[in-house]
Amino acid sequence: MTTAPVSLRAARALALHTQALDTAPGAEPPPTRDTLCALAERLGCIQIDTLQVVHRSQYLVPWSRLGRYNPADLDALAFDPADRRLFEYWKKAASLIPLTHYRYSLPQMRAFREQPQSRWRAWIEREMTREVLAHVRERLAAEGPLRASDFDDDGPRRQAWWDWKPAKAALEHLYNTGDAMIADRVNFQRVYDLRERVLPDWVDTTEPTVDEARRFRLEQAARALGISTPAQVGDYAYFLRGTARPYINALLREGVLVPVEAEMVSGPPVTMVVHRDNLGLLERARDGALTPSRTTFLSPFDSLLWAGERDEQLWGFNQVLECYKREPDRIWGYFCLPILHRDRLVGRFDPSLDRKRSLLRIKALHLEPGVEPDDALVTDTAAALRDFLAFHNAHTVEIADKGHAEFRRRLLARL
Repeated sequence: MTTAPVSLRAARALALHTQALDTAPGAEPPPTRDTLCALAERLGCIQIDTLQVVHRSQYLVPWSRLGRYNPADLDALAFDPADRRLFEYWKKAASLIPLTHYRYSLPQMRAFREQPQSRWRAWIEREMTREVLAHVRERLAAEGPLRASDFDDDGPRRQAWWDWKPAKAALEHLYNTGDAMIADRVNFQRVYDLRERVLPDWVDTTEPTVDEARRFRLEQAARALGISTPAQVGDYAYFLRGTARPYINALLREGVLVPVEAEMVSGPPVTMVVHRDNLGLLERARDGALTPSRTTFLSPFDSLLWAGERDEQLWGFNQVLECYKREPDRIWGYFCLPILHRDRLVGRFDPSLDRKRSLLRIKALHLEPGVEPDDALVTDTAAALRDFLAFHNAHTVEIADKGHAEFRRRLLARL
């Protein structure tokens, strides 16, 4: 363990830097496909989500770090055969993952194939479902990319049980086992095709052991987090803590993860870990050479927030997703976006996009306790909001009178 404690300021600076959330607006790298691909490599993956209150989460994550860019470029990296560098698979739930990491998903695909999850076991073992599976595979081979909806009416029904649901289950099974991949999305519906027609020839398909794959994901998580507790490394890699623990312990014994004492927002210092590749960054953070200068808004599914309890430890912020709560039980709003101002999480707002009217509604605007809407916060938030509007092709913003009244008044005046 390093002897000098890590200050709260340095811990925040390191965590924001490794998440690419510290660059001052205007100083970001140009938002090209290369930049987007490098960001996915840095984060490990970009989580996909279905909610479309504003842009879906997978498009918000790059915007938070790069500002305005063309979402079609992110789609192209996953779905354009001429420039495919990302693939869709399970990591942090459904995610866009760099194809350079593809081989580390192979043990997971093998597990689906050899030990089907319980939800699949019942149907895959039935004789008629094996017939469906073969039929779906034959259609993919013969016809190319297909959606589940392409199986809604498969011509004359041979048995009363034939409908789209067995075909959808078969498509998902082929996807889980890696025999099929997501070739495209149309209106957000998955388009499936056989792996050999989707996976580029340059991708390494050498299968690692389960241990090698898990260590890779945990090391990548530790680099992306910057600083975290050992258990939070497993959170980021999307492993059960019991699964991750022996690997984390081994990485500590080997010196790959280095323990440090770090200050928290409240309470005593906590033992956290830093990947040895990030020790130079830690020293820069301690020396003040890493200075977070960005004000931006975060998706509720942003990777900065994946490590359980770290938002409260380092920022005194409790990230809550309330879209699954009943309206009367919501405190913040349906799809609240945290507001990052330099090295603090200072508030959140609940947006809704009226696409027909090019109007962004902010149904609630909150500041955290003790945060005052000073000139710097108002100016920087207004600049971020202008870019957010432009990113959504919105020309007007309305802010409801719910939340912090003074922040609302000053922000509207600045806008």
